[in-house]
Amino acid sequence: MDLQPVLLTFQLAALTTMILFLLGMPLAYWLAMSRSRYRQIVQTLVSMPLILPPVVLGFYLLLLFSPESYLGSFLEKFFHIRLVFNFPGIVLGSVLFNLPFMVQPMQSGFSAIPKSVIEASWTLGKSTLETLFRVILPMSQNAILTAMALTLAHSMGEFGVVLMMGGNIPGETRVASIAIYNAVESLDYKAAHIYSLILFFSSFIILLLIFSLGTSKTFVLRGKNID
Repeated sequence: MDLQPVLLTFQLAALTTMILFLLGMPLAYWLAMSRSRYRQIVQTLVSMPLILPPVVLGFYLLLLFSPESYLGSFLEKFFHIRLVFNFPGIVLGSVLFNLPFMVQPMQSGFSAIPKSVIEASWTLGKSTLETLFRVILPMSQNAILTAMALTLAHSMGEFGVVLMMGGNIPGETRVASIAIYNAVESLDYKAAHIYSLILFFSSFIILLLIFSLGTSKTFVLRGKNID
């Protein structure tokens, strides 16, 4: 059995989690603290992957970044970047699809911090940046760890977005979920079992870590509340 799809899956999950940690934290903080009239629109866009079929997102990404599109041809002509049927493309798709799994838990953690605590930090002469790193982030530690673990676990099961955006290229875009599909199609149930068990136990360990954090906050997973 080829273990390359498993290694590629873990690589995709790790990169997705790291990228979303850097992008998702400021977005979650803004959604938690902002009173902008555009907040609800941004919140809706962030939450769309929770209810949107993955193939829909993958299809539109494929159209948007294909070499025949304006954006795709521009990126390829001037920057030599091609985002379809390669690994960077499935990373992009995974980042967009897993955005709410990173943002929503952190947003809940930031929102749960009493305003009085933040105002007290300002009263003591701490700047906004100092308050963020010395008050808000430490008090949101469990929510941040939950967001990272959720994103890591969910991104390991990518199928629709990866298949649409990256295809089924061995060593490049064939992750474990696609390898399972291929194995079942070819009636190789032994290989399908092995791939499935690896993903099952990896996800179980990560989710066990989430529920071992001891956080009492509620976060949203695919439209359902989980305590």
